[in-house]
Amino acid sequence: MESVWDYPRPPRVEPVRKRVTIVHAGQTIVDSDRCLRVLETSHPPVYYVPRDDIAEGVLEPGEGRSYCEFKGVAGYWDLVVGGTRVPQAGWSYERPVPAYAEIEGFVAFYPSRVDECRVGGERVVPQEGDFYGGWITPEITGPFKGGPGTRGW
Repeated sequence: MESVWDYPRPPRVEPVRKRVTIVHAGQTIVDSDRCLRVLETSHPPVYYVPRDDIAEGVLEPGEGRSYCEFKGVAGYWDLVVGGTRVPQAGWSYERPVPAYAEIEGFVAFYPSRVDECRVGGERVVPQEGDFYGGWITPEITGPFKGGPGTRGW
């Protein structure tokens, strides 16, 4: 078991040793064994997928930007699959700060905005609140920051 309270701050980036898959609208949009995950105190891991491992033509630049005190400015991606558009389904740091340069060229997805995410065959439960986009798998324990009433602690 992994407690999110044992994760570091500032966050740590590490390679994922398990296969990551994402399915939406009946199409596999990610099938990768080259992902990274970012671990930060109180948050479930966020999985980052190499852009080369995302199905061709399913991402279009989305609206908006956000700022992370550690990684820098994030831009958003819309997912376009099966005739549907999912606004801001994912995000990336096109020019992350030097300490997080390894996530350049990777896209993170909100598991709540796609039909299914799996890590090592285990189905992901989306982090409540959707602010952080964390992926909860059976070995991850909380409590998790991000749900209603938890942003201040």
